Amino acid sequence: MQVLSKMTPVPVTCLEYVHPWTQSCTVATAELMIIGVQYCLRIYAAVYALSLVMRGRIPSLPELKKTLRGWLQSTAFLTTNAFSYSIMMCSLRRLLGSYNFYTASYVPAFFAALISIMVERSSRRALLALYVSNVATETMWNILQSRGLVRSVPHGEIAIFGVATSVLMYCYRKNRQKEYRDSMFDVVRFAIGDSEVMKGDAPSEGVETSAVQNVVGRAESSQRGTKSPKCSLPFIQAAVQAYLQLTGRLKAMGKHKLCRHRYGCVYDTLSSGGRMFSIGLGIQVVMKAVLQMRKFISRPALLRKTFLSKDIARLGLFLGGFTSIYKMSSCLLRHFTDSDSPMFAFPSGLLASVAFAFYSDNTIALYIMWKTLQITYNWGIEKGYLPRVPGFTVMLYAVSTALLFHAATIEPQNLRPSYWKFLHSISGGRICIMDRSGFDVYGLNTSGQIRTMMNLCKTEPILQGRLS
Repeated sequence: MQVLSKMTPVPVTCLEYVHPWTQSCTVATAELMIIGVQYCLRIYAAVYALSLVMRGRIPSLPELKKTLRGWLQSTAFLTTNAFSYSIMMCSLRRLLGSYNFYTASYVPAFFAALISIMVERSSRRALLALYVSNVATETMWNILQSRGLVRSVPHGEIAIFGVATSVLMYCYRKNRQKEYRDSMFDVVRFAIGDSEVMKGDAPSEGVETSAVQNVVGRAESSQRGTKSPKCSLPFIQAAVQAYLQLTGRLKAMGKHKLCRHRYGCVYDTLSSGGRMFSIGLGIQVVMKAVLQMRKFISRPALLRKTFLSKDIARLGLFLGGFTSIYKMSSCLLRHFTDSDSPMFAFPSGLLASVAFAFYSDNTIALYIMWKTLQITYNWGIEKGYLPRVPGFTVMLYAVSTALLFHAATIEPQNLRPSYWKFLHSISGGRICIMDRSGFDVYGLNTSGQIRTMMNLCKTEPILQGRLS
């Protein structure tokens, strides 16, 4: 088959391409709107309900009203994005008389995204732009790779995570007076603590050391002065005493005068890493128990296989390893250089990113990268180093969403499978039965890719019959 230029028009109508299940553009748009509303109401009901639960208290009446308004507004935003895409494709066909490689999906998707994002609250636009940019970055890489323009780099996601995390940690350490606030800094503070934030003056070494010695001394004297109760399990009693003695000695070990953690460097490293490992392990256990509850009930033998597998500890090993390596390397740098600097975040972050190998994931790496770019850009604007670009967030969302819709329409195998399933659900399966055979002239085997992607989702029998 001869491969045509991307600007070569394809003589297909919107009836043949966009909505082959109905002859009316209006009916097709109305169907997408109805299906989209039902799907979005369910999705955002769970999102906003979870946000209320995460607050850990009973919401007040004004909070419930605000949540209800946000739920309906977010539903309107996503529904608008769905049905306006169909409107734009039909309108462009009537206006231009035909489709080409770009007007087949990218251009109408761009305008549909531009309209829909204005429906959403301004406070949520940055979060949405960050998410679609994350997926669009991976999609663009897959597109370039499918054309032979780039090649996969082994462990590339670890490198991206390491560089992004190093910059993020540098910003965190530079944020002395907390003049810039971001939710990502709260996550870093939870894992690393405030001891790695650059402050004004270092604490007095003598005061900190004497405080640690007093704590350890009181603990040891308490153990010596108190008679141990009789225990039917002497092994447990001996283990507890050994643990208390070990932790006491670790706490009493020295630290550098510029280290801001309360106890010794070794104890701070091990305790922080152990805490994050237990949190990661707990998350994995809870997620497995909730998501596979039905399997465990029908097949109890899976319990041992699931909870004793190595995979269940991967998240804990990543979180615990990252925290331990970062804190220990920071302490060693202070010991060796007899100084403290935000620049220490770069070698410490790069070393700690090795732990990402336990839980390497493209989505996490790209999210950290885009979040770091957002923080540095916004901070640069506040400091006056960078100019503020009006409408940048809106344009970023529109450009990224247009790329995702374009890939879903013309070359869906380059799209992340989870996003394809999302588009399949919000369209009621209609994205599968759009007749793309006319665009095979561009040499991308679009029809074959669609048939492959259909295996990922269940399409209604009525709609499947339209494909033949």
